[in-house]
This record gives sequence, C-alpha cells and structure tokens, in this order.
Amino acid sequence: MPAISPASGPVAVTGASGYIGSWVVHDLAAQGYRVRACVRDVANPAKVDHLLAMNDGSLRGEVELFEADLFQEGSYDNAFAGCAAVIHTAAPLGYNRETPQETYDGCFTQTQPIIDSTLKAGTVKRFVFTSSFAAVTYPCEDGYVFTERDWADEHPDAYGGAWTVENIPKNRGIAYKMSKCASERLLYETAEREGTFEAMGIMPAYVIGPVMCENHDQVQSFQYWIKEMMKGNPYGKTPGGRMQWTNCDVRDVARAHRLCIESTVAGNGSRYIIGASELDGILFTWQMRERLMELFPGVAEVGGEPMDDGKPAEPTSDTQRAFAFLAMQELGLKPYAIDDTLRDTVNSYYKIGLL
Repeated sequence: MPAISPASGPVAVTGASGYIGSWVVHDLAAQGYRVRACVRDVANPAKVDHLLAMNDGSLRGEVELFEADLFQEGSYDNAFAGCAAVIHTAAPLGYNRETPQETYDGCFTQTQPIIDSTLKAGTVKRFVFTSSFAAVTYPCEDGYVFTERDWADEHPDAYGGAWTVENIPKNRGIAYKMSKCASERLLYETAEREGTFEAMGIMPAYVIGPVMCENHDQVQSFQYWIKEMMKGNPYGKTPGGRMQWTNCDVRDVARAHRLCIESTVAGNGSRYIIGASELDGILFTWQMRERLMELFPGVAEVGGEPMDDGKPAEPTSDTQRAFAFLAMQELGLKPYAIDDTLRDTVNSYYKIGLL
C-alpha cells in the first residue's frame, strides 16, 4: 500500500479527546493533515475545547470534530468516509472503573465495528492501532528485554492457569492483555484477507509527558501519579509503591502513529514498542523520585516508595525492560530525553493549575 501524506486525504482519529489521542491529533495537524477527531460528545467542553483550540492558526492542518461511540455500530461510518487512514486510539477505560468483561469488550469486541466502518469507507489504506506493552509482556526472569517478537498470548503457561477465556470476567489484567492481543491479530488477519488496507500496531509502555487539559489527569494514570509524587504523596499505583517504570513520552507515542501511516518500510502486521530510548528511561520508583528532586530542587518533598537508610525498603523485580529501538530504526522516531519528558510533564500540571 502507498504511504500516506497530507495530500492523500483526511485521517480519522478515534478516542481523540484522550491523553494519547489528543497528542495524535496535534501531531497530525502540526504536519498539515486534515484530522477528523472522533469523540463521544462534541458538546462537552472539558473534552473538546483543547482540540478546537488547535484550529487557532498555529498548526498547518485543521481539526474537525465527529461524534462517534464505540458501542454504537456504524457510528464511525461518517467520520471514516473518504479517509486515507484511521488511527484507532479509543478504548473506554477509566483506570479500573470498568469490570474485567467491560474492559475486554471495549478493547476487543468493539474492534470489529471499527473494522466494518473502515471497510465500508473503501478509501482507507493504513490503519494504526494503539495496542499496549501489555500485549507484549508476560512473567519472565529479571533482566529480560522484550521486543516486538514477543506476544503475551504465546506464553499462557506463565500465568499459572489464569490465561483462559473463562477467567476474563474475573481478572482485569488478563482481560486487558487478551483484548489487546486479540485485537492486533484480528486487524492483521482482516487486512491480509481483504487486501484493501494495511494494519500496524503501536505498543506504548509507561506513557508520561505533558497533559493538555484537566481531563488528561486520569486517576491511576502514570502522569497522575507523577503529579501526586510532586505533591509529596507516596506512589500508590502498585503495592508498596514499588515499580519498574519503562517510560515513554506521549508525544513520541503520537508521532509513532503518524510515522506508521507515512512509512515506506512498515507493512501489514508491523508492530512497534514505544519504550525507553536509553537505559536511563527505565527507572524504579525510588530512582524516579530522585530524578524529579534533581529536576525540581525547589520542591520541598517528592513522594515515592518506602526507603530505609537511603535505599529502597524492599527490592523491585526487573521484568519490564523494553526499548523503542525498532521504531527509531524503521520509522525514524527521535524520542525525547527522559529529563525533558519529566520536566514537561510536571510543568504542564503547573500550567493547568493542578500543581
């Protein structure tokens, strides 16, 4: 399939009001694309004002809002009609507010209607899906480095019997992983069979970076917890605050989606992990705290995990390593340095008044 450019036609973005979706819209518009930003409610200022503000003349392209709902069949038909590409970032996730079954349905079952609207349009040549690092990882030994060749669903035995269809309604983590793997496979198989478009996957790791609006401060998101740490609160997303952060910048995640539609190298089934660009982008919580303290020396107290004599009170497993090397090599992605990402994340919270 030919690579896409602004001259090819509009590009539709699902989940356009979300954290990743908004930056995808911004990146496309900055490059001169006509963007069809799909949101559930075009009349909700908290979720669309920052998108409409992109039409202030500072960007080369333009943004048009389209109302569409993942759970309403055919609601994307109008938005996709005449589009050269679709970037599917939408996933109705509210950070643990959904049941495991709702998580699975929203991330996989509702992928088919999106595909149906894509095929109905008849003009879409590239389809880029926001998958997840969760579709890659599985329980492994410390120090293992995950690559795009890894699939979570190819290691069911590593989950101690939990990786079953019957377990989807009981285990949100498994439901999410299974849904992302299943969606990727469905997309690649459909694209291969139909022959009218190519599908590619972006697998972001731990996404942080600047927020555009208060709506992007989703409780339990990684950016939310950086804000909380800057308030002096302990990191609370994981037990004991212990976690290995494989960081990536939301702006790099967005840019990788666009580079996929423009690539002359990527093809159907191409997958790209957006993880760390350097080893220093992989940080344990105590290291994250130290880095934030160095970047913002005027902040009295930065939270983190329990420490004992300047060292972590308990060790953290080293099982989340991954890098954006393939995206850098094949797509030409040039990621932000980790210090710039952290600095911009925190400063964006100051800018919108949440710090």
